[in-house]
Amino acid sequence: MLCRRRVERLGATVCCYEFVGHPDADVRSHSMNMMEEFYRKALVAFVVLLIADALIACFCIYQSHPATSLMPQGNGAVHWHLATFTDVPSGGASTIRIQQSTRESLVFDYKFSRALNYPLASAALLMDDADGKPAPVDLSKYSTVTFVAKCVPANTLVFNVTMFDKSVTKPGEALTYPSAMTFFACNEKGVPVTVDLTRLFIPQWWYEAMHADLSRQFYKLDQVTKFEFEGSQHSPRELDSHVEISELTLHGRDDRYIAGLAIILVVSCAAFGIWFLRAHSRALVASLGSRLRKDMTFVAYGQLTSESFEDTEKAAILRFIATHYANSGLDLDGVAAGTGASRHKINDVLKSELGMTFPGYLKKLRLTEAARLLTDKAGATVAEIGYSVGYPNAPYFNKLFKEEYGCTPKVFRNLATQPPAR
Repeated sequence: MLCRRRVERLGATVCCYEFVGHPDADVRSHSMNMMEEFYRKALVAFVVLLIADALIACFCIYQSHPATSLMPQGNGAVHWHLATFTDVPSGGASTIRIQQSTRESLVFDYKFSRALNYPLASAALLMDDADGKPAPVDLSKYSTVTFVAKCVPANTLVFNVTMFDKSVTKPGEALTYPSAMTFFACNEKGVPVTVDLTRLFIPQWWYEAMHADLSRQFYKLDQVTKFEFEGSQHSPRELDSHVEISELTLHGRDDRYIAGLAIILVVSCAAFGIWFLRAHSRALVASLGSRLRKDMTFVAYGQLTSESFEDTEKAAILRFIATHYANSGLDLDGVAAGTGASRHKINDVLKSELGMTFPGYLKKLRLTEAARLLTDKAGATVAEIGYSVGYPNAPYFNKLFKEEYGCTPKVFRNLATQPPAR
């Protein structure tokens, strides 16, 4: 703490200072508190940013994996109604009956007849629009479908996806609709099934029937007309079979949300980095400004005259140090020789007036003057300024300056010459 007193002598007013405690410790504590407050605020801002980014990441990741349940009927984004198909129109005798006992699953019983080599009995989910009218639906954002399949007896069934292809499909002619398929197993305990909708295959007979290029083995899911579950060539003949399909769910991937998340993370990190650098610069400038204002009290001793003190020996000691501190070879013996005071007297004066030792006060005078010169003399190099205050060794000067002000002389000059923040 500083206590100002005025001494009037010979009609002149001279300002000097008395120190209670250790002034250098007070100055350092004040500057450290300012920077610590900034770092606390920066830490809070960083934590808030992390939490916000984590919430956004959770949202984007969730949205990047769209899923919709097809059961119960009408509750999902995809609308459908049930239908059955058999080989009866082709002369077969296969049968199928859908049970309406539950809305959470598709339950049906079927029996393959021996009348045809390729019998047919299937349960289908025919796609509808929002008004409940039959219409193709766009399922291109979905890549897999999952479900649990139970059947008695254990069986191998077929999953079909039928699509509208404007290049070959003729509305009303079922054969012209390409149907991609795969096989899956089921038993009485229930088997979880995952079907990759992008890796189904269209039977060769369809290409032959449509006179289509067999090498054109691709399809789109942008106009799906139905999902179908049916018996396969491995299904038993003339035997009642029971099938339950539950937890029927479509899964997809939308990379737009991942790309958006990446952009948000990059922008938020860049914005925080820019804010941190600017705010840190402002806080450091404010801290250094406060430090310099307090350090300038030491310069006052350079202007003291012998009339400032009744103790002329004390005045001589302080005046000698303040006027010779730029001498790189100045030491306690040099002050003693120049003032005629003893080493013990010199230390007593510095302790009583400043609360500092000779090396500490000498370093403070030199570095305070160096800070002033860095601000006022833009044309002088850092090495020149260090030399002018008694430090001919530039690296050593940089080291002491950084210890005192928390930054190098070059950074200090850049910060001190910045225009004031608005």
